[in-house]
Amino acid sequence: MRLTEFWQRMEHHLGSTYARSWARDQVLAELGHRTPQQALDAGVEAKAVWRAVWQALELPPSER
Repeated sequence: MRLTEFWQRMEHHLGSTYARSWARDQVLAELGHRTPQQALDAGVEAKAVWRAVWQALELPPSER
């Protein structure tokens, strides 16, 4: 998954304004107790970050 696709998915599910804020503020255990933005900045693949976000938001399997 490319970073642009990650952000498109985030904006689709959280809205264009809230997606970036959520990614900066929401700490996820699946990401080593980091926020999605911190994980991305640390070099974690966008697909792995998306899986953690998908789980945290309890999205349907079709969105994985």
